[in-house]
Parts: sequence; structure tokens; C-alpha cells
Amino acid sequence: MAELLFGTGGVPHSARDRSGLAGIRRIAELGLGNLEVEFVHGVRTGEEKCRLYGQTARELGVALTCHGPYYVNLNSNEPEKKEASIRRVLNTARAAYWMGAESYTFHAAFFMKQDPEQVYTVVREAIERIMEEIDREGIAGPRLSPELTGKPTQWGSLGELIRLCQDVKGVHPCIDFAHAHARSGGAENSYDEFCATLEAIKSELGRQYLDRLHIHVSGIEYGPKGERHHLVLQESDLKYEELLRALRDYEVGGTVVCESPSLEEDAALMKAAYEKLG
Repeated sequence: MAELLFGTGGVPHSARDRSGLAGIRRIAELGLGNLEVEFVHGVRTGEEKCRLYGQTARELGVALTCHGPYYVNLNSNEPEKKEASIRRVLNTARAAYWMGAESYTFHAAFFMKQDPEQVYTVVREAIERIMEEIDREGIAGPRLSPELTGKPTQWGSLGELIRLCQDVKGVHPCIDFAHAHARSGGAENSYDEFCATLEAIKSELGRQYLDRLHIHVSGIEYGPKGERHHLVLQESDLKYEELLRALRDYEVGGTVVCESPSLEEDAALMKAAYEKLG
């Protein structure tokens, strides 16, 4: 059975300071297995520091993932913004490679009131360009994993992610179960629905995609337009215990990144609940 690691999206609140190194060390102290290094305002960590993060994580048995900047829209109508978005994804790929990260994710695009099929083509072509540059630079180790997004105005439904993974070699999905719940207006929140998501990945992409799945989980507040903001798990309606059972029954491996406001507490809560499933 593939190993499933639990960790935090960003440096744990209880870390000695807000640095990535302190975050990695605190994850290990807490008995968690993953830290997602967040570059939300841009990739400003150089190669030397990234490699130090990776070395420290390997020594402490912590797996790393990365989250790219929020300022990404591969479907921007403004060419300079689209090119800047591509650069931000590539900068995340480089940092992830230097760290030896397992995977990196980002919110790929907005529909901008355009035809979904047209937007899919634009996103696919941009991802193809990114993958070509990744191959050219020899930084293809970490998995490029666009995220399942939380609003219907954002590109990134489960179906769109699966299609992209089929069309572009080397692309993997990042499944944010809280976003799926918010995006659907309150559905996607039962054992059967969680299993249906995992079954779609298994049947459409292959069992190997479940062995190394990049996952996000948190409580979430949502409305008619989808995601509003993240919540503490036990203050939300997300049926995380049913999700954990589905992950166990499908023998999913990879990383479960907690994005709750109570980062390490909810990550530890999920880890303990998962381990009780036997």
C-alpha cells in the first residue's frame, strides 16, 4: 500500500519562526510528514536556500511540495500577464526541483466569460510550453500538478484536470476536496462522492496516479459563487472522516496538505483519524 503523508500548507503556526527551515523542523517535531512551501506572492527563494530546504527535509524524513504564486492566469487576455504567469509557474518548477519536492501546484486560469472549450485549448497550449521548457532545462523531477479550483469561474474542474493529464504527458492533478465541495455548491461531500473522484482518476488516468496524489483538505465556507474562505475542519460541514475512509479504501498514497486556519492541529487530527482506520 502506498504511503499517505499528512502535513501543512505553509509553515506551522507553532514553528520557531516563519522560515522554511523552521517549518520543516517543526513538521518533523510534530510527527507529520509533509510541508508545502508556499510562494503565494512570488518565488523569491534562491537555489542555494532551496537546496538547503531539500537537504534538511531529507535528513528529517519530511516530504516537500510547493504551491505557486496566486498571480497566475494562463488565460489572461493581456499577453504580458499571460507570459508573466508562465514565468511564475516555471519559477515554481525550478524551486521545486532544487528542493527535491514531490509535486508543485497552482491555480491555472480563469474563464474570463469565454467558451470553456476555447479556454481549455489555451490552458493546454500554455502547459505544453511549460513542460517543453521543463524538459529543456532538465528539471522534470517534481510533478506539475494544477489544482482543482474552488469557483466555477476558475478553470480546474475534475474533468478538466483529468483531460489535461491525458493530453499532456507528465501532468498530474492536485485534488482539493474542499474546493470540489465549494465549487459544487455543497455536493461532493460524501463517501460515495469521494470514491467517485478517486475512481475517475484511477479509471481515466491509471492506478499509478493514486499512488502519488497531491491532495488539499480544509474546512471551507462557500456560497452560490463557490469558495469564500477556509475554515477549521470541525467548524465546517466537510465530512473529512468519510474522505479519509475513501482514501484508505482506495489505498491512496502521496501527500494530504492541510490548508485549515488551524494548520498543524487539523493535519494532526486527520493523521490520527486516518491511522485509526487500520
